[in-house]
Amino acid sequence: MNTVFGNVLTPTIKKAGHAMIRSKVLTGVSVSAVVGVLAVMSTGSATAADPGKAPGGNFDLSVWQLQEPVGSPGSPTTIPSSRLQGANGYQDAYFYTDTRDGAMTFWAPEKGVTTPNSNYARSELREMNRSGSAADWSLGGSHKLNATLRVVSVTKNVCVGQIHLGSGGSSTKPLVELYYRSSGDIVLGTENSPAGGQTLHTVGNVSVGKTWTYTIAVSGGNTIDLTVNGSTTHYAIPSSFFSYKQYFKAGSYNQSSSDSTTNGARVGFYGLTVSHSG
Repeated sequence: MNTVFGNVLTPTIKKAGHAMIRSKVLTGVSVSAVVGVLAVMSTGSATAADPGKAPGGNFDLSVWQLQEPVGSPGSPTTIPSSRLQGANGYQDAYFYTDTRDGAMTFWAPEKGVTTPNSNYARSELREMNRSGSAADWSLGGSHKLNATLRVVSVTKNVCVGQIHLGSGGSSTKPLVELYYRSSGDIVLGTENSPAGGQTLHTVGNVSVGKTWTYTIAVSGGNTIDLTVNGSTTHYAIPSSFFSYKQYFKAGSYNQSSSDSTTNGARVGFYGLTVSHSG
């Protein structure tokens, strides 16, 4: 059975190669090229993104909850899916619709509330099931997170997409994290084991403010497939992760910290879909 959740404002693509096998790389385009494009709903219908609506009016947020960089120490505020959905759904200074182009925008300052296992603040979506329970899927089958986005500003480095470990063990690590650096480099971090340690792979470069696409996927129960702007790479999943279930995350997970509330990472999404099959 195939399930697809979310909205797309521009086409997504696929990937190839753990040994950094490359196909055609598309040049990033300016945000002006994105304004007015269609948001393709999970039903297959198309509606124009409305800058006057909350993110839930333009994106299917029924399969996400939001974690923000505010709250009490070690316990960031979480906004449930029920509050995110709809044209009048939740938005604030950390999660909002850009009134210029309809982008679902995430702002994570360098100074903010963090989770117990991180030193960095985030404004980030966590995958959920439509029932309201936390998504927690096995590696078997096919699982894809597709996004069209631009990094509006970033101090040093920001994580814009993840596959994170769920149940199945005690580790709180990600399986993979996709980073965007202030240099424009797009870097995939693959975790070496549930105990930690990350191997970095540079997979592209797009100037700050330009739009780009990614697909983070799992196939065959043992392979990460990454596509960035049409360039596809594959990465073997170490067997130490096989006992764990997984879930997707997307947004602005800033990778630098300071006492500044004005420095940080602002990321706008023009498309965000999740699909599972098998």
